[in-house]
Amino acid sequence: MKCLRKCRGQTAAFLPLCWLFLKILQPGHSHLYNNRYAGDKVIRFIPKTEEEAYALKKISHQLKVDLWQPSSISYVSEGTVTDVHIPQSGSRALLAFLQEASIQYKVLIEDLQKTLEKGSHSQTQRNRRSLSGYNYEVYHSLEEIQSWMHHLNKTHSGLIHMFSIGKSFEGRSLFILKLGRRSRLKRAVWIDCGIHAREWISPAFCQWFVKEALLTYKSDPAMRKMLNHLYFYIMPVFNVDGYHFSWTNDRFWRKTRSRNSRFRCRGVDANRNWKVKWCDEGASMHPCDDTYCGPFPESEPEVKAVANFLRKHRKHIRAYLSFHAYAQMLLYPYSYKYATIPNFSCVESAAYKAVNALQSVYGVQYRYGPASTTLYVSSGSSMDWAYKNGIPYAFAFELRDTGYFGFLLPEMLIKPTCTETMLAVKNITMHLLKKCP
Repeated sequence: MKCLRKCRGQTAAFLPLCWLFLKILQPGHSHLYNNRYAGDKVIRFIPKTEEEAYALKKISHQLKVDLWQPSSISYVSEGTVTDVHIPQSGSRALLAFLQEASIQYKVLIEDLQKTLEKGSHSQTQRNRRSLSGYNYEVYHSLEEIQSWMHHLNKTHSGLIHMFSIGKSFEGRSLFILKLGRRSRLKRAVWIDCGIHAREWISPAFCQWFVKEALLTYKSDPAMRKMLNHLYFYIMPVFNVDGYHFSWTNDRFWRKTRSRNSRFRCRGVDANRNWKVKWCDEGASMHPCDDTYCGPFPESEPEVKAVANFLRKHRKHIRAYLSFHAYAQMLLYPYSYKYATIPNFSCVESAAYKAVNALQSVYGVQYRYGPASTTLYVSSGSSMDWAYKNGIPYAFAFELRDTGYFGFLLPEMLIKPTCTETMLAVKNITMHLLKKCP
């Protein structure tokens, strides 16, 4: 009756929809992602031998697990920390196999649906924030983030200029915030977040960075120097279609949402689609895999738009920073091969100082080093492409945590994660101002 009273005054055509919408929003109604993760588990195992690794790869493939880390089953070998999201239908079989084979494992998340609903990951279970009181300590939908960008563009025109570099596969604008005191011939830093849709802490950091820059520009000499001497091109959500889909349909979606006419599976890994050793080791040619490299380099309109922008401005862009989750690492080239970059000492020094600055806040430890040896070999990455195209400082951050929460990092950890990461980014930027030609 309460629902019908609230819907009074609607036309006959809209009454059923109004009633259904209000019904869904009533407390206690299990509506989040249509309850699709009920009974699903996240399990961690670390194979002790290559035989165990082979057996785990085989069973994971058979049960079609959703791999959280590493990003591809091909990376699983002796000693690899492996986190898998297994649907309720397959969890009994996987646990029975692990016990039968005497493979040690740990259940990280007992019931994924309950964990999702417990930690404020539902955009419909919280009040929408007004822009004047924008809350940087919660996750925001794409619509909220883009409204926030428009708002800043209007209210901070002295330091911010917003523009679009193109459209996504589904026709969404690819917005950039240009941050900095206006002057000619300034060097620049590129920052992108949300290449992989499910890594929600990443766009949260991009928003935090902008907020901190605007709040502390007048009071912090380091921030003032950064914004006076550099432009920051900030892309809060790179993979706009995938990020939107992770809010509406599948919380653990990773790829873009492009269609392939010959396959039912959608999307491409936007961090395997760059023209640098494209579709080699660490990338898949199969459209249904999470690390699918795409039909050709820069096949994804999002990747193409960013690559075109970086190519056009590469004489001025001196640093490329890309934010991911999760692993607590600061990575630099190369990712596609085991080799030392020509300016290794300068980049390694910047990484070392950045990781120390980050650790100084809460004691959180990050590993750092070349991506190929610190994480794994992967071809076609944005970081390697940026470096190979003349951007001397190229880094990829893997933010918190190391697997306890995984992609479901609680909102209460947004502030500490972003606070410590902010110090690392400021450190790299100041290093750039001092050292980089």
